[in-house]
Amino acid sequence: MRETVQDALETLKALHPKKIDLGLERIERVLKALGNPQYKLPPTIHIAGTNGKGSTVAYLRAFAEAAGLKAHVYTSPHLVHFRERIVVGSEEISDDTLVDVLSRVRSANAGEPLSFFEATTAAAFLAFSESPADICIIEVGLGGRYDATNVITPACCGITPIDMDHAEFLGRDLAGIAREKAGIMKAHTPVIIGPQSDLVRAVLDAEANKARADAKFWGEAFRAYRQHGRLVFEDDGQLLDLPLPALLGDHQVMNAGTAIAIAKQMQIPEKAIEEGLQTVSWPARMQNLTTGGLADMVAESGGELWLDGGHNPHAARAVANAIAELEAKTPRPLILITGILANKDIGGFLDAFEGLASAVIGVDIPGHPSLAPETLIEIAKSRGMLGQVAGNIIDAVQRAINTGEALSRQTSAEPIVPPRILICGSLYLAGEVLKL
Repeated sequence: MRETVQDALETLKALHPKKIDLGLERIERVLKALGNPQYKLPPTIHIAGTNGKGSTVAYLRAFAEAAGLKAHVYTSPHLVHFRERIVVGSEEISDDTLVDVLSRVRSANAGEPLSFFEATTAAAFLAFSESPADICIIEVGLGGRYDATNVITPACCGITPIDMDHAEFLGRDLAGIAREKAGIMKAHTPVIIGPQSDLVRAVLDAEANKARADAKFWGEAFRAYRQHGRLVFEDDGQLLDLPLPALLGDHQVMNAGTAIAIAKQMQIPEKAIEEGLQTVSWPARMQNLTTGGLADMVAESGGELWLDGGHNPHAARAVANAIAELEAKTPRPLILITGILANKDIGGFLDAFEGLASAVIGVDIPGHPSLAPETLIEIAKSRGMLGQVAGNIIDAVQRAINTGEALSRQTSAEPIVPPRILICGSLYLAGEVLKL
């Protein structure tokens, strides 16, 4: 019987080391046995950071493809299908190719300890090395210096905003986290650095000097901003007047600005950048859901349904700002449907929505160690929000519709204002929503 993608992935999970030692020895050993495919890639862009990595990758892919280039793209995690993580020559990897490269990684590894991410990264590099493309865009999984992707020789690096996340692996020292992410910098290689706090900027500046990397900082070498319904990008005395990106929110203007600076470094023409800003797609990032069963439920009530996978306070603030902008144009009661992993800062996450969200519906994330919805609701109530626990996502949406309608009027004589519902807190939750 032929091996399925699920079989191949499950077999690799069994190789996971009992203790994760930070280092690149395991992946370098496997890649060597595979003939070092990481050295056979087209010109490569390497992206690290805490927030905005995925969106920046999505912009770069859109720019490249608008220029007629074939792109290899590696991102994580996936939302619905594992294949989303590996795009070969601008096409999602096929099941057959994925099973083939995963089984060859397993053979090359010869039963030694290997983390799941190391194995899948090796498989992606193998697939990329055997298929033609013009450009390769690689997103760091976690950290930077010891991330499995940090075995490549990039043509350009990018670092998006850095904040607290994955504290169990990266700790709670922001300067230390910045140093880890700066580990992707390479000597004499341009590194485009998006907006950062003063502390993080100082750390990245010092690390760039140490690595002898050619660092270009937001606000100094380039910047982007919204003006009169357009995106204005400035660098080295040049000014580009561009359309606003298809992805919503001021944070997406910043992500787009970082991506444009990288694209210019890679000599992607302005016309392709302009087109890519309008065609870019990145699910579960302030995504307005308009199709599917959940969207139909909300549309029937006259409400709006939004989906975002951001899971830390920095991401929550960006989403809250985008929602506040919608609220200024069309006021509606905001109801959050939230599920979040137990190791995340739910207090900091909900702080971003204080005074904006009227109520929170807590849900479990199937198959993942999520925070108990009851605990989540207690924290929401301490922020002045109403709270309910739902049995599943469909139940949560129905409760959100009912709650929003009840909150929208003081008396039965007043007209109902249908709610704005935001499903948020986790990419895993977003993936579950997109499966429905």
